[in-house]
Amino acid sequence: MNEITARELVEICHRLSAHGFVTATDGNVSTRLEDGGFLTTRTGVNKGMVETSDLVEVDANGTPRNSGQAPSTEFGMHLFIYRQRSDVGAVVHAHPIHATGFAAAGLALDRCIFPEVIVGLGAVPLATYATPSTSEVADSISPYVGTANAILLANHGVVTYGPDLWDAYFKMEKVEHAAHIEFVARMLGGQRSLTPEQLDKLRNISQESYGKDFSNKPQCKTSIEPAEEIPHDEEIRNLVREMIRKNS
Repeated sequence: MNEITARELVEICHRLSAHGFVTATDGNVSTRLEDGGFLTTRTGVNKGMVETSDLVEVDANGTPRNSGQAPSTEFGMHLFIYRQRSDVGAVVHAHPIHATGFAAAGLALDRCIFPEVIVGLGAVPLATYATPSTSEVADSISPYVGTANAILLANHGVVTYGPDLWDAYFKMEKVEHAAHIEFVARMLGGQRSLTPEQLDKLRNISQESYGKDFSNKPQCKTSIEPAEEIPHDEEIRNLVREMIRKNS
């Protein structure tokens, strides 16, 4: 076992727990090894208590190389992502509160709201519900794995991935931060998406200043569909008054 990689994986598990992205024995983390195998968290361990002895080496098919410990029951999702994306070196799955709340509400994080998210991640799509730890999960994320680097799992959580452990973990932080910001914006009367003109300007600055072209990322939406518009305060007050009147 590569000790440096193992210590990084353990630290990320501890951070997931410290930030409240997982509770009890939830969540799982893995990374690709140079020999074609993987290092992953074992099943049934609290991520805040993970030690290097809790990590499991598996081969390219997900079979444990040593007897006595089993990988997370959700490693199949990780393996599917690795097989679809040769550029992915690590996968993180967690249940951060705000992002998972959006997933449970059936809402993707796909509005052009926060420039850093647009440039770094693009839209974060919502996969249809799939029973955890089954092949259904791979089927549900299949439409998005090729272009997205973060996916909301309906009624389940979030999966993020990248070239290395820290990149995959930082994407999880970014998704939860974006979800928290949008949640607050909705509570304050509704999020305001960037206009197409503002998005074009952001794209040009991103390319010129940072050398980042987010055109190949899942594209965010610059407007809210009429059916999704947030009611104004007065509309909400009128609804409450009507409810009180009917129940009085």
